[in-house]
Order: sequence, then structure tokens, then C-alpha cells
Amino acid sequence: MTDFPSHDIDSAPDASKPLLENSQKAFGRLPGLHKVMAESPQALEGYQVLHKLFTETDFDADEMTVVWQAINVEHECHYCVPAHTGIAKRMKVSDEISNALRDETALPSAKLEALRTFTLRMLRGRGNVTDAQMKEFFDAGYGHRAVLDVILGLAQKTMSNYINHVAETPLDEPVKPLAWTRGKTPVTA
Repeated sequence: MTDFPSHDIDSAPDASKPLLENSQKAFGRLPGLHKVMAESPQALEGYQVLHKLFTETDFDADEMTVVWQAINVEHECHYCVPAHTGIAKRMKVSDEISNALRDETALPSAKLEALRTFTLRMLRGRGNVTDAQMKEFFDAGYGHRAVLDVILGLAQKTMSNYINHVAETPLDEPVKPLAWTRGKTPVTA
């Protein structure tokens, strides 16, 4: 792969500097993904806006983690799976949920499993789901807003997963112990 620049606040394009400062404040460090995205101020800003908006949905911490990690695992993102494992820990998501998502095993509740299944169906079907699949999602307790919020999560994670693939973003030191590679058969949806 081509070597992608990894910026700090000093080397970043001027329009990226305040965005990296926001990342520094939010995380106490500059995440490698943000350092790579800084090459395009618009990509970094777009990602930050999508992330902020997704965290403002009606999804709770467990549900946000399910959407993020279902996508990260499906895309086999070497960077985002460990990063979101660390984020889940900070959000007080149980290790049981995180491990089930990372290992592609059953989640502890039918509702969370329905959310993962629907997210994967949306991802794999490129937004095309059947009426029966939509009904199944609604029957699990979700509504139209949740459908749209899953799509918002897909937009956010597609950006980060694809950027990490092409840039081969190195893992940040704090999440290196959480490194991940797919070891199981993918969940069928």
C-alpha cells in the first residue's frame, strides 16, 4: 500500500488543525485514524460530525456498540475493532457484549441480536432489506428512526473502516492489547 501521511497538529493542513485539537481534547491523545484523516480536512470533519450525530441518536451505549462493532467486524477493520472495544469499556458496555461482537457469537439479548442482524442485513444488502426483515426488526422493538440511525452508523463506520484499510493505520498504543483478527465464521443474517 501507499504510505499515507500521519499528521500531528503542527504538520496537518491548516483546516485540519482545529479538528485535531478537538480530537486531542476528546481522547487525550491523537487517534491514528484522525491523524491519517487530517490529510483531508473534509474527511476528518465529516467523520467527526457523523460520530457526534451517531452518539446523539436514541441508541444506548450497548446498542451503539452493537452497530459500530457489527460493521467493524464485518469489514474486518484491524483498527476499529480494538478501538471500539476500548471505547465500549469506557462507555461501561459489558465484556460479554464486546466479546460476543468480536467473536461473532450470540449476544446476551434477543433485542441486541436483532440490531446486529438488521445492521448486517443493511450492510450486506447495500440498504436493500425485505419487508419481512424490516418487520422482524420492528417486532424486536425498533422503529423507523432506528433504521435511519443504523444507516447513519453505516456511513460513519464505512468511512473509518475503508480509510484504515487503504492507509493500514497502525494501532494506537492504548488499544494494542485489544488487537483483533477474525477467527470465526461470519454471523449469517
